[in-house]
Order: sequence, then structure tokens, then C-alpha cells
Amino acid sequence: MADEVKLYGVAGSPFVCRVKIALNLKEIKHEFVVEDLSNKSAHLIKYNPVHKQIPVLVHNGNPVSESLVIVEYIDDAWKGVPVLPQDAHEKARARFWAKFVDDKCIPAVFMAIGSHGQEQAVAEAHDQLQFLENELKDKKFFGGDSINLVDISAVFLAFWLGAAEEALGIKIVTKDKFPNLTKWSDNCINCQAVKDSLPPRDDLVSFFKMRFGKA
Repeated sequence: MADEVKLYGVAGSPFVCRVKIALNLKEIKHEFVVEDLSNKSAHLIKYNPVHKQIPVLVHNGNPVSESLVIVEYIDDAWKGVPVLPQDAHEKARARFWAKFVDDKCIPAVFMAIGSHGQEQAVAEAHDQLQFLENELKDKKFFGGDSINLVDISAVFLAFWLGAAEEALGIKIVTKDKFPNLTKWSDNCINCQAVKDSLPPRDDLVSFFKMRFGKA
């Protein structure tokens, strides 16, 4: 009997995209259930009563919440391309950097976007991004030759950030300052499992114009 897999979310969410990437890497067939975040479904509230947020993965009736938790669950539940390294130390490092992306990088970059590239906010974002730049070194991905948990966690930086920069006419990440991250972004969004998971760029540009655009 085939597994029943449902993913509750919205197409434009980078956190939902993380889960889609993991599902695509493992070639897992699933149903995507689109949520209206202004009128959340009874199913979403039932499956994630604590946060009432997307994404939620439901596997054979069992819900899993929080994007990075879901990605690790997918890695544990299905064989195929691994998302986490097998070595215990490398696995711990991947978890550390994925959490760093969530706790430090994305909030700092979002502040820089929201400030329309204000100098201090951009400088603070640069401070956090420099750690990722140094961690990448000359690797194609954070996972080496293939994407892993860190690459998946940082998909916002690879794709959403560029759409925001285009929408607002600002530049936060430049090739001169962040050559490794710039190259990584191109590699990441051209990885097939990622490419198949991304929303239309034009939709994101429109979203950022609407949310942060100046009157």
C-alpha cells in the first residue's frame, strides 16, 4: 500500500519550499494542499494546534510541523538521496548551520529588506552572511557536491532575496563582497530538486513590491 503524503502550505513560502525540496530529492509523490492564511482550514489547525502555521506534512495520517523538523523527518522516513550527513559530527554541523540560518541570517536579511537597504541594517545582515560565506569556502554546496540540510534551510537567501532586491531596487548581496554565496545561489536554484520546488519569481517580486514598496 502506497504512503499517503499531504503537504499543507502556500506556494510562495520559503519554509514550504524547504519541504518540497526534500520531497523532490526523495522522489516522494505527495498532494499539495493550498492553505488560505487569512482563513486557515480546520485541518491545519487540527494538525498544528500549537502554532497554527504552515508547513505541515501529514504522512499516513500523522502530522509533522516546523519546516526543518519536517525535512529531517523525511530524511528518516524514506530512503534515497540523504538530506543529512551520515557522520555524527558532520550531521551536528549541518544542524548548527541550519539553525544559524533561521535564527540569525533570515531575520537580519529581512530587516535589511524591510529598511529598503538602510546602511546599518545591511551591515548587520552582512555580519551574519559573512559566516556563511566563510563556511562555504570553495564548495559547490554547503553539503559539498550535493545539497544538504543547510542548503535547503538557506533557500530563502538563494531565491527570495534576489526577488526582493529586484522589487525594491536595492542590493544586499553583491558578487564582490560575497563571491561564494553568489556562486552557491546560482548552483542551488539550478539544482533540479530545488528548481522544481520554487514559486514563480514574478509572483515573489510582486509580493515584495506590495509588502515593502514605497508609496
